[in-house]
Amino acid sequence: MPVNLKACLLGERPFPIRVSLKPPTNRAILADLAHFQRYVGAWRQFPQQQWLEWEERNYRTLGSQRVPMALVLEDITSLLAYLGKEAQARSDSWVRNMTPLLAIEAKLYPVLVNYLELLASLSPIDIQRLQQLIPQLKPGMGNGQYLRALPLQGVDTKFVEQYVRLISDLLDCLHDGVIKAQGGLANWLDVKGNHKGWLTVRPLCAAAQVRLGGLGLLQLTVDELRQQPLPAKHILVVENVQSGLGLPLLADTIAVSGGGKNVSWLDAPWLADKQVAYWGDIDSWGLHVLSDARGKLPQLTALMMDHTTVMRYSAMMVDEDSSMTVVPTHLTADELALFKALIAGSYPGTRLEQEKLAPDYIQQRLGEWLSCLQ
Repeated sequence: MPVNLKACLLGERPFPIRVSLKPPTNRAILADLAHFQRYVGAWRQFPQQQWLEWEERNYRTLGSQRVPMALVLEDITSLLAYLGKEAQARSDSWVRNMTPLLAIEAKLYPVLVNYLELLASLSPIDIQRLQQLIPQLKPGMGNGQYLRALPLQGVDTKFVEQYVRLISDLLDCLHDGVIKAQGGLANWLDVKGNHKGWLTVRPLCAAAQVRLGGLGLLQLTVDELRQQPLPAKHILVVENVQSGLGLPLLADTIAVSGGGKNVSWLDAPWLADKQVAYWGDIDSWGLHVLSDARGKLPQLTALMMDHTTVMRYSAMMVDEDSSMTVVPTHLTADELALFKALIAGSYPGTRLEQEKLAPDYIQQRLGEWLSCLQ
């Protein structure tokens, strides 16, 4: 939608609107007299002559000529007519969709204008649902539950998620800016947002699985994992989900995978009594994650993130899209040397993905880790 049209609807660009037509110069007429004649003739045939400003001009070759100087649009009706049938049809759809929402409160008009493109795409049923929804939403009505558990009538909660920005701005207008002041719609409603970055928890022995209620695989949020101790002596943290799913059986061990860069849960107090290891990609970013993890849990052991592993699988290395050059602060001396060697280009590549390691090598190194703990 043209920005100027939206500005006109909001009163930010006042009427009348004057558009200069820039009549041809003497030089242009001399270069193509026929074009000048066609230009003036076309404007003489323009159906809305009341919009045009004409002026007498003297040209050296033609003498006095009456030429169109400007197009002047007095109001929004003229502007829409000038923009054509498509613009008029869009305007009709805007009016049709805005009217039920303005019935809630007339002061919603500026917000609705800013969302005209979205409103034009909504079906009559969606507009009706939006009209039903807005008056229902009240501060604190979520009572700390998830957004999908909002006690709405006649409108599904997925609709709220789908149009959260529009709904937030409409409510912010109705409630004099309080939604933004409270940090967003979720805070105002007192609801939990949908969790992103679920962690995959997988017991690696029968005993640990029994202690997890017989579940062989489950997903937990970071907050839940921080609060819920896992029933195994050894906790193996793995950067990627697929690598975690490919782990061999290990005695008294539970694997937590798929967190990527999110290792914030490693400050959980219950981990202080566990033997914890971390295994991730060997690259500048992976070593930064390892550093962050050890910053949360100083006794953490790194697995298969060393020079030995790089040299064994150097042929599998590729280059990072971009390397992190800031030096991590919680690496051992050997890990720091590895980081600097990667950055310096001392290996065939700057990235060795954990998925490139062979299962027998993984099993060997994990077995060595458990043996050292006995």
